Amino acid sequence: MAGAVTVAPPPREHLRVAVVGGGPSGLYAAALLKRLDPAREITVWERNAPDDTFGFGVVLSDETLGGIEHADPVVYEALRDEFVRWDDIDIVHRNIRHTSGGHGFAALGRRRLLEILHERCRSLGVELRFRTQAPDTARLSESYDLVVAADGVHSATREAYAQVFRPRVTTHRCRYIWLAADFPFEAFRFEIAETEHGVMQLHGYPYSRPSPDHHPSTRPSGPQNQFGASTVIVEMREEVWEAAGFAEADVRESVERCAKIFSDALGGRALRSNKSAWTAFRTVVNERWSHNNVVLLGDAAHTAHFSIGSGTKLAVEDALALAACLEEQPSLDAALSAYEEERRPVVASTQRAARASLEWFENLALYLDQPARQFAFNLLTRSRRVTHDNLRLRDARFTESVEREFGCPPGTPPMFTPFRLRGLTLRNRVVVSPMDMYSAVDGVPGDFHLVHLGARALGGAGLVMTEMVCVSAEGRITPGCAGLYTGQQAASWRRITDFVHAQAPGAAIGVQLGHSGRKGSTKLMWEGIDEPLEEGNWPLVAASPLPYKPQNQTPHELTRAQLADAREQFTSAARRAARCGFDLLELHCAHGYLLSGFLSPLTNRRTDAYGGSLENRLRFPLEVFDAVRAVWPEDRPMTVRISATDWADGGTTADDAVTLARAFAAHGADAIDVSTGQVVAEEQPEYGRSYQTPYADRIRNETGIPVIAVGAISSWDDVNSLILAGRTDLCALARPHLYDPHWTLHAASEQGYAGPGVDWPAPYRAGSRRPQTGRTDAPKPRLTLGN
Repeated sequence: MAGAVTVAPPPREHLRVAVVGGGPSGLYAAALLKRLDPAREITVWERNAPDDTFGFGVVLSDETLGGIEHADPVVYEALRDEFVRWDDIDIVHRNIRHTSGGHGFAALGRRRLLEILHERCRSLGVELRFRTQAPDTARLSESYDLVVAADGVHSATREAYAQVFRPRVTTHRCRYIWLAADFPFEAFRFEIAETEHGVMQLHGYPYSRPSPDHHPSTRPSGPQNQFGASTVIVEMREEVWEAAGFAEADVRESVERCAKIFSDALGGRALRSNKSAWTAFRTVVNERWSHNNVVLLGDAAHTAHFSIGSGTKLAVEDALALAACLEEQPSLDAALSAYEEERRPVVASTQRAARASLEWFENLALYLDQPARQFAFNLLTRSRRVTHDNLRLRDARFTESVEREFGCPPGTPPMFTPFRLRGLTLRNRVVVSPMDMYSAVDGVPGDFHLVHLGARALGGAGLVMTEMVCVSAEGRITPGCAGLYTGQQAASWRRITDFVHAQAPGAAIGVQLGHSGRKGSTKLMWEGIDEPLEEGNWPLVAASPLPYKPQNQTPHELTRAQLADAREQFTSAARRAARCGFDLLELHCAHGYLLSGFLSPLTNRRTDAYGGSLENRLRFPLEVFDAVRAVWPEDRPMTVRISATDWADGGTTADDAVTLARAFAAHGADAIDVSTGQVVAEEQPEYGRSYQTPYADRIRNETGIPVIAVGAISSWDDVNSLILAGRTDLCALARPHLYDPHWTLHAASEQGYAGPGVDWPAPYRAGSRRPQTGRTDAPKPRLTLGN
């Protein structure tokens, strides 16, 4: 076009790049950066020799391999020729082996991976300096445009700039040693050994296959030999490791003893080491990944437990992302920011899965007595990335066998199996979690509550819970909180329970009784959560005179007489609840409200018989429980909601939660509703999908007490997975039921289930199938025509 002016983009500067560390992440980043711009001057420092490496095999996912294929076909082709691929996972426990297929793994020797990357770097012109300590990071930063710190979990670069990167390093409770066997396992193998010292586990997988021309009489000659090889990791809790004498054993003795302990898995073969040593896994998290022109990569930035096989995967993906961002962004600062923005959520998700897997193995002893197939399913779904539905797609026969052993009738998902609590049988395992609606007037539930709770009962859940129903006017959280301390309130609740029982047959309705304690006299949630009222305040009482936040009212410490009054308020409300026809009563001892305030050492500073030790802090909540249980009908169940952790230093711990659960169960609680937090304002929760369920899992499997799991359980697949794995008995969901009152009905429809576990109300049956939508696809082109 006449007059048009073409403006050339500014020339891209050719970066001088220093890479500290010659592991997979550093080498692959160097190769990619050089390939994308051959004019770049790239130097890699590695303090070890080229063939000097720890460990044996590494695992990469198909997703990672796809990224490598697009970024560098030369490396991809070299890797493809080396990979061992397999689909099965074998789980061996108490001499029973269960195999699950369809998982898709690819592995190769770590040494061979490094050789391929060395060759690629040299062919591209990257300078590799082996047996050479990298210069001080500050000097490199002055001499080079970009410093890539790929110097591993013990990164000196990270420590040099700790005040900027702000690392958090968590050392975990198991010891492990990385070994190898000179034969290939046929599958990824998990084997459990119950010894006199405690439980130990083997993680094993092949990383090379026998060469086609090997002779059976030939002995292996090196780390990767013509017989094939497998990585073998032996792991156990620290106290088991010490009791077994491994703390005093040298490497040779440790290797021989591990081979003997797992002789069945190894077929009597020996194990070998390679710079092997017992160590404890360390999870590395950094608040920042870059500083000026220095950027962290791979294990220097983050680690993920080996049990999900993501270490090398994350390192390689970091390199891919860093190279792409440097290519796409207009400046180095923008590229490093984009790199971190892209990778951080992916890494955080992987670390959450790895943490769940790591903790599962730390607590392996809790699951030893599970039925064999359930144990295998539990192990396979431990990280929450493999789920019931996902596993069904991978291996339907295995999943169906687990369901049969669990007791699922044919075609019945685990969530639609019944569960009995005392005289109440719930038709399914779904609970509508208590959710404060802040919509009552003078504590009286109105039409809103009828519609809200009635809709969710019609929606198919086995149990619908009220919000926290306050036992006194002074025990309300806000002016909009519902109560059960007057006859008018009781009559309104009776209207709701009658509706549920008449119009949603099969649904049960439960009441949660509580008292706000120090968290009362605040605004409605949407007006300012936990903020004090500007006017119309009422006096607060609590275990100790500690305000929830500095701006909140300071409560009065309950006297002995006031303790008796509060106890009577709970029993009066319980009597009314029984007359209202509620099927279940839950005592609210969580979230920093009155009874929870007695349980937590952060909120109970009393010096009398109700403070101090955990036994003393339990005293008043147990007195209230006993008083309520005495007036609550014998055939109707009672549950207790607890905060299993305060998410704050010095607060309630997971060990405490087990003690609390045992105490309430000993006094007659039929189940423990296991929540967490909301006790102190300075809490630091570790949010994530199903993030609270490990606490329920531990209580259930350590004590045998039935539990209700809560906390970001958002899909029916999560519910099925948790139930079938034996991590919980019931699942309580809150926000999903706000999004969709008919969540349970829709879960049944989406799974093709129609049975006694759920029933569409007659007026709704015409809507039991998902409505059709307009076409969103388009005919695919049949031909591609050139110009």
